[in-house]
Amino acid sequence: MTTVVSWNVQAGLGVDGRVDFERIAAVVRAIGDTDVICLQEIEHSAAAGDQFAAVATLFPGYARIDGPSIERNGSDGPYRFGNLVLSRLPVLSALRHLLPWPPAPGIKHMPRQATEVTVAAAGGPLRVVTTHLEYHAEHHRMAQVARLRELHDEAAAQIRAPAQALASGPYAGLVRPDRRALFCGDFNMELGWPEYDAMLKPFESGTPALVDAWTALYPERPHDPTCGIFDHKQWPAGAHCRDFFFVTEDLAAKLAALTVDVATDASDHQPLALVIAD
Repeated sequence: MTTVVSWNVQAGLGVDGRVDFERIAAVVRAIGDTDVICLQEIEHSAAAGDQFAAVATLFPGYARIDGPSIERNGSDGPYRFGNLVLSRLPVLSALRHLLPWPPAPGIKHMPRQATEVTVAAAGGPLRVVTTHLEYHAEHHRMAQVARLRELHDEAAAQIRAPAQALASGPYAGLVRPDRRALFCGDFNMELGWPEYDAMLKPFESGTPALVDAWTALYPERPHDPTCGIFDHKQWPAGAHCRDFFFVTEDLAAKLAALTVDVATDASDHQPLALVIAD
């Protein structure tokens, strides 16, 4: 079995107003034997300290792959914000992709990023991509979904038409599977929105399609909510789902379970755990 957890941890801020990564780590450990941990909204700032490093120390034995979407220096010192992947499985390759950031006059928005890590799982190399899409601008999300699909199509195209790879050095080939791949994170979209439907469209190139892991496992069951359960100030509409696992069709046949911890209020979002029966 391979277990992947995805969670928007809101820089460690719980619904009680307290930043507590020990609590975050305890929730993740309680999920079970986790192989890959994908966290969104990790911060490094003068006020918060280096959360990338602090979280990594709570998971000894896990490789750390930072995926900041923002890196800047200002009068208050360095600032970094974005994704963090922790893996106790051997990391075969890691790539970091800045997502589209088009103009949006008068609307709050920030750069967004996808962190791609291929790990040596029991059933073979597994490509894990975690991301956090824009909240305020729909056209940003549409462009970002299109880019995620391009990245998946690119990986498949390079397998169909492999490059000349050297044995070592920068021109050595990367392990980047096309049929054992998943995309997870806070997509800031809901079921049936155009962005959601776009993520699931077939590829004309023959690239393996992506499916919603929840729907593949539980076709008759509504998605469990992933935010808005406890934090009604940020989410006045109440509990709903906007965090997903999208997996390739081949991988969907090997899924054993997808669970959402709907009891914890350690963040405004809930952690999701996908179990793959390799």
